[in-house]
This record gives sequence, structure tokens and C-alpha cells, in this order.
Amino acid sequence: MNIEFHPEAAEEFEAAVDWYEERETGLGLDFAVEIHAAIQRAAAMPDAWTQLAGTVRRVLVNRFPYGVLYEPGSRSLLVLAVMHLRREPGYWMTRRSE
Repeated sequence: MNIEFHPEAAEEFEAAVDWYEERETGLGLDFAVEIHAAIQRAAAMPDAWTQLAGTVRRVLVNRFPYGVLYEPGSRSLLVLAVMHLRREPGYWMTRRSE
């Protein structure tokens, strides 16, 4: 399955990697690995995770207080947000493809 990132989701991901790396060397890489694993779980079973709004779903990230919000398609997965779970809910709604 092809994985695509909304531009703002890619920025969030990069900013979070940088933030964790500034806290401790190697922690940014650990975060990136866990995000990748969450995306792979979502791609393997796109309909298995929590449905939030319309076709948008969320898979939780191990070890970090983040969720990956995505829209599954027939051949691709669109990552809409790499969201800290304590951030304002719903900020990502304008990114939906519907």
C-alpha cells in the first residue's frame, strides 16, 4: 500500500522528531521508528483502528503520546496528522479529502 503524507502532517512529524532528538540523542530516531510502525499497522489493517470522523481513523503510537490520523484508500493511505494526544482535538479536520 502506498503511504502519502499531507504536507502539514509531514511538518508535524519532522518537528516532533526534532523535538525528541533535542531532548535526548537517539530519541528522535526512536520516535520515528514508532511512527513508522504505527503507519505499517494501519496499512496492514486500515479498518481495524478507531474511526474518528467520516473515513478518518486513528492508530496509536507505542511509547509516545501520539496518534497517527489517516484516511485509507483502495491503494493508498493518506496520513492527515501526526498528533500529540493532548493537543487541541479536531485541528486537523480541514485536511480531510472529503
